Amino acid sequence: MNPAKQLTPATAADLVDSVDAFIFDCDGVIWKGDRLIDGVSQTLEWLRSKGKQLVFVTNNSSKSRRKNAEKFHSLGISVSEDEIFSSSFAAAMYLKSIDFPNDKKVYVIGMDGILEELELAGFTGLGGTVGAVVVGFDPFINYYKLQYATLCVRQNPGCLFIATNRDAVGHMTPLQEWPGAGCMVAAVCGAAEREPIVVGKPSTFLMEFLLKKFNIATSRMCMVGDRLDTDILFGQSAGCKTLLVLSGVTTESIVKDPSNEIQPDYYTSKVPDFLELFGQGSKN
Repeated sequence: MNPAKQLTPATAADLVDSVDAFIFDCDGVIWKGDRLIDGVSQTLEWLRSKGKQLVFVTNNSSKSRRKNAEKFHSLGISVSEDEIFSSSFAAAMYLKSIDFPNDKKVYVIGMDGILEELELAGFTGLGGTVGAVVVGFDPFINYYKLQYATLCVRQNPGCLFIATNRDAVGHMTPLQEWPGAGCMVAAVCGAAEREPIVVGKPSTFLMEFLLKKFNIATSRMCMVGDRLDTDILFGQSAGCKTLLVLSGVTTESIVKDPSNEIQPDYYTSKVPDFLELFGQGSKN
């Protein structure tokens, strides 16, 4: 396992020249909470000017693609819904890919993002027998929700247990990490005594949709994220180049720790480092 290389003018140039698409995580990479990381907007515009396809893959299930696009726009970044792939969308697309019966109900522990994507895919949480339980981030989780999810998973024949992601923490505010969907998923795992089907990163399920839409070989993509066990592992599993940014949950000491078994190809402090490394800092 080769150690990660720090981005320098030379390695940054090699990376940009070697890929046609950059896949970005959002929380801790593009923004923290509702605050845009300084210089990100200009960096994305610069990458587009170089002819790079930009894609955004987030494990945050609280928003649908539509709501994520609205957040981008509110922060001054021009992004289309088709460039956004969320774990809420992944849950809906997974059910669609296995021809989940429309007459069966989906019970959701999560927020409106999951419900909206399920509705757009033709699934409902009303009427019929529960055939799937989808668990994502839910700040209003309670004992009743856990009890009902457990009941469905354990007692309904063939009931699916799907997790949008297993992130332990997330950036709900610019300064603090709060418990993430992984906590909610773990609670259901413990009670139901079953492991879920995980559709968000590091699962490469969403990569199938990226490949169909953009027709770019994974060897010509770079995954940019702040988490080793989701973002970087997702990129590596799919055959992408990987760039870790230290603007989120991972520190340089964690990357260099001898016990760390997930090494990105490159690392840098933040996405806007590209501008400085290419001499564009004055335009930032």
